[in-house]
Amino acid sequence: MSFPISAGLLDSMVLAIVSCEDTYGYEITQTMRKAVDVSESTLYPVLKRLQKSQMLETYDKEYMGRNRRYYHVTAKGAAQLSSYRSEWLEHKQKVDSILLKDQTEKTVTNNNEEEELLSSESIVGI
Repeated sequence: MSFPISAGLLDSMVLAIVSCEDTYGYEITQTMRKAVDVSESTLYPVLKRLQKSQMLETYDKEYMGRNRRYYHVTAKGAAQLSSYRSEWLEHKQKVDSILLKDQTEKTVTNNNEEEELLSSESIVGI
């Protein structure tokens, strides 16, 4: 099962990738594919939207005899990325509190049981 990816999450991931270093569309797609299933046909409208909203700017650079369009995060894009990161942490904590609840409770219970066992062993002198 894969989870649907919202436009906001795509925007934030693209901004995060480009904030590390200026890069071009194909490379952004390849980096994104490490985490989510996304095609270039999905990615280019995202890049256009981020450009239109002045979060990304472009410049052309020659590479092996041909021009490549590179993307660069603007100050507005960097500020938006910071906001996205804060929102993501809050969202992730809320989801984790539900999705991982049993797992977290079991870990805490097991750790408490181990502490009690060690404590009782030291009292008894085992």
